[in-house]
Amino acid sequence: MNELAQRARPAWGAVISMALGVFGLVTAEFLPASLLTPMAADLGVTEGMAGQAVTVTAAVALLTSLLISTATRRIDRRHVLLGFSTLLVASNLLVAFAPNLVVLLLGRVLLGLALGGFWTMSIATMMRLVPEDLVPRGLSIMFSGVSAATIAAAPLGSYFGDLLGWRDVFHMAALLGVLALAVQFMTLPRMAPTGLTRLRTLFDVLMRPRVGLGMLAAALVFTGHFAFFTYIRPFLETVTGVGVNGVATILLGFGVANFLGNYLGGWMVERSLRLTMIAMPLLMGTLGVSLVVLESTPATDAALVAMWGLAFGAIPVAWSTWLTRTVPDEAESASGLLVAAINFAIATGAAVGGLIFDLGGALNVFAASGAVLLLAALMILMGVRTRPLATAGT
Repeated sequence: MNELAQRARPAWGAVISMALGVFGLVTAEFLPASLLTPMAADLGVTEGMAGQAVTVTAAVALLTSLLISTATRRIDRRHVLLGFSTLLVASNLLVAFAPNLVVLLLGRVLLGLALGGFWTMSIATMMRLVPEDLVPRGLSIMFSGVSAATIAAAPLGSYFGDLLGWRDVFHMAALLGVLALAVQFMTLPRMAPTGLTRLRTLFDVLMRPRVGLGMLAAALVFTGHFAFFTYIRPFLETVTGVGVNGVATILLGFGVANFLGNYLGGWMVERSLRLTMIAMPLLMGTLGVSLVVLESTPATDAALVAMWGLAFGAIPVAWSTWLTRTVPDEAESASGLLVAAINFAIATGAAVGGLIFDLGGALNVFAASGAVLLLAALMILMGVRTRPLATAGT
């Protein structure tokens, strides 16, 4: 009863603390991309070997997302979330002081545990922090942490890496984690575990009507996006014909639009979840095709890429809300499945996109990305159903 009364009053401070946690986690996840060269040189390894810091994080996050609800099924969710933020701080410090690649990878393993676990718990946590009708708004605030990290991590990481050194950048990331941990400690309420999740629960949830199809459609959406986003720089350099400053400006436009798209997504989902789920991948697919068939100019491509960022900003909010309304009784297990599907999609989009890029160039990657997104929109239109808010718990 106490938790029901607490949920009737939105805990916006706790919501903001979740956004800070997301910002810290995603910033740490993205930092190697802007610091890879100095990291490799300092540790005496190739850039390809240093790049495994990203691979290890993603692989551990995928496994953690599937196992964490079972492993922590008897622990207060407040303590679990604080534990993930503690792992974030420890990861950044371990990387900052790493004397060799092995220690650095161990630090990135800790980050993978924190990432996979935090994302798995985040949606179910949001359902306990705010009333049901405010969940989309809460999710849009939380996911704004991703967009903020997208805007800040790469350029600031590169700038401060040159100014202070890559190790000090990870020290700064550790301080960011301490800030998130402190705010979470002050604002997150006690949240007793609500069930005894077991591994079989994942299979049972996946077998529910339309859940498996929804997860497949979500995976297609994220696959299409990451095939596009992973190879956007070579597209802008070889097709659009812009230099480093032009690429940075266009990507900044993407990041700002993506940030705004989080809030647009929250506003749209509150009005029509189904329309949002169909319209956003349809728009992204159309933009992908447009980038291929329209005459390429810096202004045109910058506008199309920004529109893509705006549309994608609404995607995590929409799919997270779909999950809260489709599987409200097993939100943690369903979140684990969705996080696993997204991590698999990231790897698939990057890998298949790379193969297409090597065989046919950036234009063919964007064409394939657009086709996958249009297929996802059709699949959602034909087979994925959403429950209205009033019946979400029935």
